[in-house]
Formats: sequence, structure tokens, C-alpha cells
Amino acid sequence: MRFDSGRVCLDLVATSTPHEGIRDGDALRLWLAGAGLVPDRTPLARVGPDWAAAFRSLRGDVDGLVRSAPAGAEPDERALARVNALAAGPPPGLCAVRDQEGHLVRELCGGVECGALLAAVARDAVELLTDPGDLALLRTCEGDGCTRVYLDTSRGHRRRWCASELCGNRERVARHRRRVLAAGSA
Repeated sequence: MRFDSGRVCLDLVATSTPHEGIRDGDALRLWLAGAGLVPDRTPLARVGPDWAAAFRSLRGDVDGLVRSAPAGAEPDERALARVNALAAGPPPGLCAVRDQEGHLVRELCGGVECGALLAAVARDAVELLTDPGDLALLRTCEGDGCTRVYLDTSRGHRRRWCASELCGNRERVARHRRRVLAAGSA
């Protein structure tokens, strides 16, 4: 899993390609920790298939909304209503507690609730969709076969790929191969 889209809601959208990244509760546990939605060492025993389904549903709504926003298309009102309803929920509460060595560490207060974690991601999507500056930075990867959406925060805002080391490298290798083949046939 990669977390380089620039927003947690876009990182959720990225879990759908190139293959399903949230197939079950175990995969969702990894994504929640990797996205920073739960502090390290947070027990996630209750995360199961129903949670994974809820996050996949939110992902579908956010995906449609962020892809229609740069084009100036009207958002899907039902998707927007579902995202707004989730965003209105209470986010997870953080507490500072002492670990075994006596250091202060972050923990979720009151346990881990699916609705609270969905609210955090939905709220991030609402913030993105209502921020003209960030909307202007939304890009779709130009890599062959890649459809990831990301925020282009590069200097000059000329980033073409979701990740230079992956899609960018594939494009550079393909371009080199085309040049070598063209030179060989000349």
C-alpha cells in the first residue's frame, strides 16, 4: 500500500487499483495504520468484513466526487449526501497516555469505532472538495494504465505521475526502449 496521494481520502481512493487493496478486515487494518488514522499499537480486533465494506463504499463515493470536481461536472448528489452524512459524525478522539517506559504516546480515547474512522476520511474529502486551491492541484496519473488521483504539490505544478519511482520510471524505460528500437531500425 502506498500513501503518497497528498490526502488520506485520495490514499483511500488509491486502494482500488491496480487490485483491490481493502479485500477484508486484515487489509483494512494495514491501511488504517499506514494512513495514520490509528496510532501505532492500537488494537484493531473488531475490524472485520463489515468495516471493509463500509470503507469500500466511502471509497467509491469519494472516487466519483474527486474525479468529477476538476472537470467542473456536477457532483453525484447521492454520493455527496453520503459523504456529508459520514463527515458529520464525531471523529476519533485522541488521548496522550504513558507507555511502559513512561513516555507519552497517542491512543484513541474510547476505543476504535468504524463510524469515527469513516468520519475522519469523509471530513478530509469534504475539506478537499471545498478547497479551490487543492482542487486546482488534483491530477490523474499519466502513467500507462494508472488511474491514481493525487495532489500535485511539486514546484511548478508539473508533476505527471503519481510516483516518479514507479509510473515515471516505467514511462522513462518505455521511452528509452522506443528510442533504441527506432535507432536500430534506422
